[in-house]
Amino acid sequence: MTDNQDRITIRRPDDWHVHLRDGAMLAAVAHFTARQFARAIVMPNLSPPVTSAASAAAYRDRIIAALPEGADFTPLMTCYLTDDADADDIASGHAAGIYTAAKLYPANATTNSAHGVTDVTHIMPVLERMQTIGMPLLVHGEVTDGEIDIFDREAVFIDRVLEKLIRDLPGLKIVFEHITTEQAVQFVDSAGPNIGATITPHHLHINRNAMFAGGIRPHAYCLPVAKRERHRLALRKAATSGSASYFLGTDSAPHEIAAKQSACGCAGIFNAPYALESYAAVFAEENALARLEGFASEHGPDFYGLPLNEGRVTLERIDGSIPDQIESSGSTLVPFHAGSALPWRLAAD
Repeated sequence: MTDNQDRITIRRPDDWHVHLRDGAMLAAVAHFTARQFARAIVMPNLSPPVTSAASAAAYRDRIIAALPEGADFTPLMTCYLTDDADADDIASGHAAGIYTAAKLYPANATTNSAHGVTDVTHIMPVLERMQTIGMPLLVHGEVTDGEIDIFDREAVFIDRVLEKLIRDLPGLKIVFEHITTEQAVQFVDSAGPNIGATITPHHLHINRNAMFAGGIRPHAYCLPVAKRERHRLALRKAATSGSASYFLGTDSAPHEIAAKQSACGCAGIFNAPYALESYAAVFAEENALARLEGFASEHGPDFYGLPLNEGRVTLERIDGSIPDQIESSGSTLVPFHAGSALPWRLAAD
């Protein structure tokens, strides 16, 4: 990494958690991720979900077809786990290089998760097979019990599910995705090298007040929801600590503006267009720019056992305003930081 006060050059980063959607939305958003990142772990919660190696390969083809000509970007595909997941198909898909990892959504935890796992005990044979072949498990770490306060779902998931999972399967590599609490930080810090965690830019910038600032703010609503300020501060400390357990995962989750500003108020924050700029602002505020490259470009590949990228990207300290809306391929989207400014921008190629 090279840097000065106003310019920083790092190894080209990867996004270890992104929603690229499908169809018209895929065409509208894929290029934003491909511009900033060399690779991305692509979430499988489509409708219907990606539950077979064949459907994952077909989805990968659609992603590649949606990219601008000449784009240097590799989508890394994931399997959506269900109660009746097929261990043989998952293992053969991983061996063939189709699957990079498998995703555990507790049933009804987030967008398009109705087909998710109702009880982890139902998929233990699959997880045991994944442990044997070295295939990472990606976890949306929330319980969905209606009696549990939505702000406590992550902490309860750690107690009820995750601690037992790592005890029963100590060799399974697990990514605790989009962590939002100090309890999650404490868990990851105390776990061994087989446990990693992704942290989003929005959970580093906002706490739960953002959803209610002057009224209901649907574009600050995501799942898992932002938590209290003490949790945000714990996440910032973890992300900028230099610990190899933490790496970049945007959880960019686009929805048309009408789907966000509606009675539904769909969960998801679209941060892909300015993700690196958003992370850089946090690292600069924490006097940790020297650690941005590790978080963005090194810890993730090391955890997944993949080579580091050879290319470089440069960020410049130049105030730039973020538009209120983005029009792309017929879709209207509201980006994270809409209507505000960020002090960094990604330099032109």
